[in-house]
Amino acid sequence: MMRKTQVWVLVSSLLFLELLCSRTDASNPGIMVRITQKGLNYAISELVVTLEKELLTINLPDFKGNFKIKHLGRGEYNFKRLRILSVEIKNSILDLEPGEGLKASISDAFIHVDGNWGARKYFVRLSGSFDCRVKGISISVSLGLSSDSAGRPTVTNTQCSSEIDDVDIDISGRDGWLLNLFQSQIESKFRRVLGDKICEIVKKSLASDLQPYLQTLPVIAKIDSIAGMDYSLSGSPQATSHSLDTPFKGEFFRQSHQSLAPFEPLAINLPDDNYLMVYFGISDSVFNTASQVYWEAGIMNYTITDDMIPSDFHIRLFTSSFRALVPQLGKLYPNMQMELQLSTSSPPIMVFNPGKVTLSPVMDLQAFVILPNSLRAPLFSLSVETTVWATMGVNGSRLVSSVNAGSSLTMELKHSYIGPINVPLIQAILNYYALNTLLPAVNENLEIGFPLPLPRDIQLKDLIVQPSKNFLLLGANVLYAKN
Repeated sequence: MMRKTQVWVLVSSLLFLELLCSRTDASNPGIMVRITQKGLNYAISELVVTLEKELLTINLPDFKGNFKIKHLGRGEYNFKRLRILSVEIKNSILDLEPGEGLKASISDAFIHVDGNWGARKYFVRLSGSFDCRVKGISISVSLGLSSDSAGRPTVTNTQCSSEIDDVDIDISGRDGWLLNLFQSQIESKFRRVLGDKICEIVKKSLASDLQPYLQTLPVIAKIDSIAGMDYSLSGSPQATSHSLDTPFKGEFFRQSHQSLAPFEPLAINLPDDNYLMVYFGISDSVFNTASQVYWEAGIMNYTITDDMIPSDFHIRLFTSSFRALVPQLGKLYPNMQMELQLSTSSPPIMVFNPGKVTLSPVMDLQAFVILPNSLRAPLFSLSVETTVWATMGVNGSRLVSSVNAGSSLTMELKHSYIGPINVPLIQAILNYYALNTLLPAVNENLEIGFPLPLPRDIQLKDLIVQPSKNFLLLGANVLYAKN
């Protein structure tokens, strides 16, 4: 039988494990970006275009060697002013290596080279030109993926190898037959020189092109004068058997100060789908941190004045318009301007479910009369509840939204400073104000949206936007449109 001390150690250990497991949820990203095999295929096609251009810039070194021919003895040869005329890469693929990264494979590539040759034996010098066609080039490059201290993705070359199936050299010149006698030796030299240069240019391209391009992914984006967005990676990109997943923190913060978000994202379960190139899973916590930030900044407090009421509505924000609804109002404050102030006691929470996004804000509405001395005298206060439907969309590279009234405002009198009031009639009027004044004002702010974490020159097309349980699913094909 276990002693009490052993029991308490066991219980403490189990509680500690439970604590660790509960903290694991906190590490879930706010935004998960998944690149499918279709997306990787598009990426390698764009990389090949860049690589073909880079290979054209290779400065091949001069090389020389010795020859020995019966009856002629030993001599020297050299090839110089080597120039790459054309490059063609026919087959390429970017494979996923689960747990490690990516592997780029290129096969059946072709390089056309020309230049000059020379040969010497004692005081005898021979020269001419040559034309070389390098066929069946294969290149294999392994890429390691990680993130730097700023939270940007990084890529490193962990392995590069190249093979050449065939080197066909056509040597011209009056005495070109001489070099043809040891053509295999020359071809072997070409294989080594090109093989080394190919991997050298691949490494250079990764360092000078791909890595700087990845650095264009935003880490901190300014949304407006109030809020910013933290896009830093919350972990390294992970290659699985079917996709490349990259986790982003995805959290709004105040520009004036940054504090811990009160929301922890739940796990995002993206679909195993290869129909589109890229999928974004945007946790409801992202939107709710935005709600928290703007609520703290007081942006969710709205004031409705008469000049905001549509001109065709006959009930104005003047006490004379409300005389029939609240008779004592006209007596106490004859023909004075009114003002409505709407505030929320807590940030509205967006709830994501398959096919729909809803908010159910709880608000306080206070009515004031503006006195001749510009002071405001309170009239009455109401508690207001409603359900609002949110619609998500994409404008360029920004995620935008709008809200529509899912149900009418439901009001309850909290306090009246002017005696009894007809709440149902007041409610009908304020519903009109909300639909025609408040919602347009809210949607004007929501149209700004926030940018998606995309590197430079990437455009999205064929978009789908689909609310899912606890997150928003966004899918798209990608177009690289370099300016």
